[in-house]
Amino acid sequence: MHRLDRPRQILAVALSALAGFVDASGFVANGGYFVSFMSGNSTRLAVDLADMSNLALVPAGLILGFVGGVALGTLAAAWGGARRKQAVLALVTGLLLLSALARLLGLPWATQGALVVAMGALNTTFLRQGEVAVGLTYITGTLVRVGQALAAHLQGQRHAGALAATALWLGLVLGGVLGAVLAVKAPDIALWLAAGWAAAMGLLARRLTA
Repeated sequence: MHRLDRPRQILAVALSALAGFVDASGFVANGGYFVSFMSGNSTRLAVDLADMSNLALVPAGLILGFVGGVALGTLAAAWGGARRKQAVLALVTGLLLLSALARLLGLPWATQGALVVAMGALNTTFLRQGEVAVGLTYITGTLVRVGQALAAHLQGQRHAGALAATALWLGLVLGGVLGAVLAVKAPDIALWLAAGWAAAMGLLARRLTA
């Protein structure tokens, strides 16, 4: 994250906020399952398997959808070439629109399925040599860097990237707060807003190459 220039850092924080928004709204609507936090779904899967519950199919399906979204996003980035960020965000926007439409039609499984695929694809926005450079929907590694920066500060040393990592985490949390509020207060507009958010980020990405 700290290796990115300022415009890309701003884009990353805004997309992390989008991930938080979508995950929180999906969590509220999906009975405690996540659409972007696969560590949480993996834990739910383990607990459901231990209980030999048919509910294990829910987190298993979400995890598979997320992995499929990463694959689709990676392909979109490859096809997009120098405009790979724009290509990935166009894919994410389309999936979020599909999710919003599915909710309008009363299709909950299609709604959540499109959301989880979109969040998987979102993580391929920032690639370096074919690998994900900035994880936008999983934040544990970011908090590890914040902890390392704190330790460095206590030793009188500097640790590059502490502010950028903190901003990424705050973006996800604040986006999550907004998503949770809208999921309760205005659920009919939450997904449309998320799609518009992704589209706006795609327009911002037009100014960036690779």
